[in-house]
Order: sequence, then C-alpha cells, then structure tokens
Amino acid sequence: MEIPSGYGVVLVTAGNMQEAEAIANVLVEAKLAACVSLLPIHSIYIWQGELHKEQEWQLLIKTDLAQFPAMEAKIKELHSYEVSEIIALPIVASSQAYLQWISQQVKSEE
Repeated sequence: MEIPSGYGVVLVTAGNMQEAEAIANVLVEAKLAACVSLLPIHSIYIWQGELHKEQEWQLLIKTDLAQFPAMEAKIKELHSYEVSEIIALPIVASSQAYLQWISQQVKSEE
C-alpha cells in the first residue's frame, strides 16, 4: 500500500468507550496522533451474514499521514475487532496554525 502524504483524519470504530480511550491514549502518547476525538455512534452493518445494530465509539484521529503504517500496526495490536475500521482521509483545507500544531505534536519520520 502506498503511504499517504500530508495531514489527515483517520477513522476507527471501537466497541466501547474504554477500548476507544485506550487506543487514543496510546496513539497520542506515542506521538502517532496529535489529537483523538471520541464520539458515541450507532452503527448498522452486516458481519458474517448477519445484520448488526451496535453502539460503538468513533475515533477521529488527527495526524500526519506519514505515520499511518505505524498507527495502523498499533491499532491492530490493541483493537478487539477481527476486522477493524482504519480509514485515512486527507485534510484538503485547514488553517495553517492547526496544521503546524499537528506537525509539532506528531513525531517526524527523521
């Protein structure tokens, strides 16, 4: 897979608040993410041929997308789902001050 460039938001869902917070804490402390926002959500999906309606937690992870491979590996290590949602979306416009702040919080690839 090609490593995305620039800044972005990574979406991850977790089955409960404790797991969501645990993942968020590790990502921020490891400087893989500048900030993680947690939101309660209601998801409807098909898994193994059955319809599921679940309360989940959405993680909105703000980061430098150069960190995506390391972040993905860490999330897979910590996550309880067999197939976890890990989707990177590029930030196409933002205030320069916010992007600079992300850059200061996330470790560089040097």
